[in-house]
Amino acid sequence: MNLKKKSFFQIIFSFILLSTGFSESYAQQYRISLLTCDPGEEIYSSFGHSAVRVQDLQTGQDLVYNYGTFDFGAPNFVLNFATGRLDYFLSRSTFERFIAEYNYFERSVREQELALNQAQKLALMELLEINYMPQNRAYRYDFFYDNCATRIIDLMDEVLGDQLVWHNEEQQAVEKTFRQLIDEKVFYMPWSDLGIDLALGSRLDQDASPREEQFLPSYMEEAFARAEIEGDGPTRSLVSNNRVILDFQAPQGTLGTFNPYLLFWIVAILFIITTYIGFKKKKLFIGFDLAFFGILGLVGLVMAALWIASDIPSTKYNWNILWAFPGHLLLIPGLLSKTFKPWVKQYLLIALILADAAIVFWILGWQSFHPSLIPLMLVVILRTNYLYYNLERFKKRLV
Repeated sequence: MNLKKKSFFQIIFSFILLSTGFSESYAQQYRISLLTCDPGEEIYSSFGHSAVRVQDLQTGQDLVYNYGTFDFGAPNFVLNFATGRLDYFLSRSTFERFIAEYNYFERSVREQELALNQAQKLALMELLEINYMPQNRAYRYDFFYDNCATRIIDLMDEVLGDQLVWHNEEQQAVEKTFRQLIDEKVFYMPWSDLGIDLALGSRLDQDASPREEQFLPSYMEEAFARAEIEGDGPTRSLVSNNRVILDFQAPQGTLGTFNPYLLFWIVAILFIITTYIGFKKKKLFIGFDLAFFGILGLVGLVMAALWIASDIPSTKYNWNILWAFPGHLLLIPGLLSKTFKPWVKQYLLIALILADAAIVFWILGWQSFHPSLIPLMLVVILRTNYLYYNLERFKKRLV
């Protein structure tokens, strides 16, 4: 994140504060802390949240600066969100109002008070106010690299510089990919997990560095607990005090009865039975293929649009498109034709090769696909094989 530059008058104001005794007494009346909120049940809240709390101990003013604010009512919200053109913004509210929302939704909130000296408190508060100015508060959101958590990390780096030692080398030795980090939060939201895996490509299968893992608020909370401030006196922990503000029992996760794992295996078994019966009776039953490949083609069309038109880097190089290929839509008129079309057979061979390539990509680790998709890939391989060898022979027997 590139923090907004100070205006001329703000620089003058800071100079006056720091060159007088007023700055020390002014800063001592403030307490600054990091708030970490547990995940919620909606997809947009399933990864948790972070915010900065600033308390004025003399006046009682208690404010929360929140970089994770967005407007559901903004024009073209869904389109902008999908294409990576949605702006988030820094909001400021009272702590009472902020915490009421999390209490209502029964989401736990923890607080880490920061052991900043007077000058550091002043600098952090000034940066927050600069970023809160109307012309500065909006920013182009990036889920992995510029979000409510990473903005706070960048604030701390801006204020403390080399005095802040994160000790990221102490993070667990087991490397995790971005996809594995996401799965930790949405495993028990299987449809959301599936949608994320379908929309985002092979970039998610890169190993995340300890610093990159901190796009998740829970990992950033751990990073703050490890960090130390040095060079302005005795080395001290960045966090001077921990407090639990709201404590709710985390809901027990369950995949639920209607989940993609069960549904897709039912679909696969249905196609296996249909293919067996069709082979015995010398029939194709292409009605199933029209629906199946039509749906896959539409899914592939969406993935292609995200790959080409979206500003989100993670939607590029999405090899789900190998098995859910937009070209599958061409099969619909080809299969519906009353006469055999040689190009249809050629396309079936191409579709078979693409589906096999997707499995190879998975095995080689070039991209990890959602586990529930295994039966669908098997169906693609099964039906392209069956139609390739039998379409011309059974064409006159179509039902």
